[in-house]
Amino acid sequence: MTGLLKHFRRKWRDEKGTATVEFVVVFPFFLGVLLSSFELSMITMRETMLERALDLVVRDIRLETGSAPQHDEIKSLVCENAPVIPDCELNLRLEMIRIDPTNWVAPEATFDCTDQSEEVQPVRSFVNGMDNELMLLRACAKFEPIFPGAGLGKQLDKDGAGMAALVATSAFVQEPM
Repeated sequence: MTGLLKHFRRKWRDEKGTATVEFVVVFPFFLGVLLSSFELSMITMRETMLERALDLVVRDIRLETGSAPQHDEIKSLVCENAPVIPDCELNLRLEMIRIDPTNWVAPEATFDCTDQSEEVQPVRSFVNGMDNELMLLRACAKFEPIFPGAGLGKQLDKDGAGMAALVATSAFVQEPM
């Protein structure tokens, strides 16, 4: 019995393999940070491009007085200006709401996005404004996380098809003709 105890004590004090233990303990943390930072950079790039595309389209709408572009035209213009949104024509949903600044009523905070796991839904609300009306244009683009099971990709709110949402909002005044 004493020989067995000496053997275990010797093994307990042996320092071989300590670097391996540290690696096994620390590596998953660093891998999670690496994957999360890559996921965050892609989300930030897509969000920035969606915001920019929506701003460019709204700017064109404001400058082209007299024209009231329709849903499909605005959607294709946003997708043209945001090439980093995957399958933009399928995964982008627009909503245009008329806002009365004198009698302010906040628009609904929740926004419908596309959901590939459900049947196709019609346009939620898309109203072209009259002259000098304040219009709110919201865009929701769906994307599939790069690492859906690790780090930040695991923490994102996803729909039934495993896609997360990006929402951009812009406002403009419908200019008279």
